[in-house]
Amino acid sequence: MDLVGACRAFVSVSEYGGFTDGAAAAGMSQSVASRRIAALEERFGAQLFERTSRRPVLTPFGRDMLASAVQLVHAADVLLAEAEAVKHQPWRLAVPATCSAAALARLVAEARGHGVRLDLRPAGPSRRKELLHAHQVRAALLAVPAQEASWSVPLGLAGARDGGARRIHVETLRLGRASTGPARRIWIQPEDDVPHIRDPLTRLRDAAGLRPGQVLAAPDLTGAAAEVLCSEDLLLCSRAQADELALVWLPIGELTPRRGYALTVAADGDPLPMADRLGEAIARCLSAEDPGRDGEREET
Repeated sequence: MDLVGACRAFVSVSEYGGFTDGAAAAGMSQSVASRRIAALEERFGAQLFERTSRRPVLTPFGRDMLASAVQLVHAADVLLAEAEAVKHQPWRLAVPATCSAAALARLVAEARGHGVRLDLRPAGPSRRKELLHAHQVRAALLAVPAQEASWSVPLGLAGARDGGARRIHVETLRLGRASTGPARRIWIQPEDDVPHIRDPLTRLRDAAGLRPGQVLAAPDLTGAAAEVLCSEDLLLCSRAQADELALVWLPIGELTPRRGYALTVAADGDPLPMADRLGEAIARCLSAEDPGRDGEREET
């Protein structure tokens, strides 16, 4: 039995003093209202209305039950209203701070086309995880190793000058004994200061004989980019970031680091519905590329 529906019929008929008007006010036919009230009386084991009068008159039992029925109907209405409001709340999503304003705007616009309202929170890798665990966002694009990722972004090294090379080898940054100039440095921006990207690059630094200070984690992207623009230093970044900063991007000869991202939903929610609806839009926002296309581009 639909207890809420039956109580709604009971309350409405009582309020309007008739089955016809009461049923209409409750959004049901008179026959449905009659059946629901009869079912409610059978469940309670007592009559709610006198059956001898032409108009419905509450029995003493009906009068005693009316207040509780009103409370139940009101609580159900509040619950339904809150559910509708929650459905229309924006999805608060933590995204990489490296995404440009234009890319984020396009993501929000594309999401609206899929019936999703996004409220974006740009942040670094560790902060995105904190926001998710603190339930300050409903979902986050977390940094994960590329083999665990739904989206991956190939990284290379970008500098201020075009030397005409097709790729850059880290070992060429090693200072010779006769070198007099400053050592060229590789700057790791906060988005890439994660173990699965930083550690392989650090091991490559050591294997290539570079000095420890030639691979550095920058406190922010702006400062790192400024160092690169006014020197021979290099920035570890995506091709899209290099284009935005007017830097010359090259793949690394010894390895192909990748940013990996996975959509994770708070409270063990299911990310699949959101990933299915917005997967392509998220890929464009991240400048993620198909692995097959990455390989083809690097070989050209």
